[in-house]
Amino acid sequence: MIPTKFKTLESKAYVKNGFLRLLFVSAAIIAEIAYVMYIMGEFSASHPWVSAVISLLAVVVALIIYGRHENASMKMVWMLLIIAAPPFGTFMYLLTGLTGTTHAMRRRFISVDNRLQPYLPDDTLTLSTMEEMDNGRAAQFRYIRNLSGFPVYSNSQIEFFADTLDILERMKEDLRSAKHFIFLEYYAIEDKTIFAEIHEILRERVRAGIDVRLFYDDIGSIFFIDQDFARKMEQDGIKCRIFNPMLPLANVFMNNRDHRKIMVIDGMTAYTGGFNLADEYFNITSPYGHWKDTGVRMEGEAARSMTYMFLETWNAMRGEKMEDPDFSPLFPDHPPLFSDCGFVQPYGDSPLTFEHVAENVYMNLLNGAKRYCWFTTPYLIITDEMVRSFLLAAGRGVDVRIITPGIPDKRMAYRVTRSSYHILARHGIRIFEYTPGFCHAKQCVCDDELAVCGTINLDYRSLYHHFEDGVLMYHCQAVHDIKTDFDNLLPQCREVTDQYTHHVSLPVRIWETLLRILAPLF
Repeated sequence: MIPTKFKTLESKAYVKNGFLRLLFVSAAIIAEIAYVMYIMGEFSASHPWVSAVISLLAVVVALIIYGRHENASMKMVWMLLIIAAPPFGTFMYLLTGLTGTTHAMRRRFISVDNRLQPYLPDDTLTLSTMEEMDNGRAAQFRYIRNLSGFPVYSNSQIEFFADTLDILERMKEDLRSAKHFIFLEYYAIEDKTIFAEIHEILRERVRAGIDVRLFYDDIGSIFFIDQDFARKMEQDGIKCRIFNPMLPLANVFMNNRDHRKIMVIDGMTAYTGGFNLADEYFNITSPYGHWKDTGVRMEGEAARSMTYMFLETWNAMRGEKMEDPDFSPLFPDHPPLFSDCGFVQPYGDSPLTFEHVAENVYMNLLNGAKRYCWFTTPYLIITDEMVRSFLLAAGRGVDVRIITPGIPDKRMAYRVTRSSYHILARHGIRIFEYTPGFCHAKQCVCDDELAVCGTINLDYRSLYHHFEDGVLMYHCQAVHDIKTDFDNLLPQCREVTDQYTHHVSLPVRIWETLLRILAPLF
């Protein structure tokens, strides 16, 4: 029996150490920025022409931002900041606002992708079959295939899990049966109850000669594990790597995090969803009430795309030297085990490209919806373009609903989320808040035919700054299971639509406008 509460002195030390490290690195970066600002100020005071050059540079940067092919919300906040404080705004934009322009990192990913791409199958026949069924629905999948390279599969079984404890038991069964390799990539790992169970299985599999690799994001795990965690994993024979380690040095790439949650076993079975390998995701601890999360299990050829995503980031973080000289053993041939399972398309999104696949998939679903389109998201901090897609869908008579948490984990993000309610509610979108606690599930279901489940929040960080993954499904049993999950969720929510359709006072309107302007920075 797993305890409902789990607190130890060791875990408190992890949180303290993580906070101190975050505080030290943040202070160092702030000091670097302050020093640059001071030097620029001193130079401007002694050389008047420097101030004119900075102002001219600010104008040039603002024009470049205006001309970029980005959404208006992202451009507006930076242009306002640059106009209000030219030296500071320009420097901060060059440091953190240049989404997708880390040239050295992009070259690494392109190099890895070029080697991995041949291992993904040709899906021409599968797409042709879909087109014969419904060309409009096939277009959703074709977009992902054309713009991100991830194929659609018709020979894979996908299973949806509405409860994280259920998916945990299935994951452990699959891990114990691994024969060749195990890949784990998670935004956050907590070295406590849940991971201890998985860690023991991983150690046993290593002793059996299995290639086990563990990959986690430094920021996502900073309050959960200490800096010795990777070393301890290596001592157990588990290859461990940290994504984008947090260093006390201002750099362009620090804003991009690996928010993916991927588990791959033998290239035949794969998992993803909203949950990390930390106790709160499985309600072992409950800092925000009941934690609601979901995930999917894929078996068959679709696991190839999840293997691709893992190997992409694993090898790109290595630098110029790739760990895998030959990827062939990691992409085994899949016998045709499944048929009539519908269509499945795992896909990834990266801040190092200029195509915002994650956002566009959601907007495509809204634009193509005929009867209904329902979402769950922990944060609702969206662009004007996505707001317009929501409004257009509701204007066509589509039943559009959004479920957000009733108990926040980040209060400022919660306020920004609620600032979006008014415009949506006034145009017919129904807003619900999950009353038992924090709804962290990231999923969408549309017309009983299409569904998405994965790691992608409806917020700027997920849609523009993070490495993410999702699974698009069509005519699968999992689609109906996700719809059932929504049907079970809605009675546990309070509908807040009516209270956000009334007239809003001027101070509230000003406050909400300010929050929406600053939303891209959250």
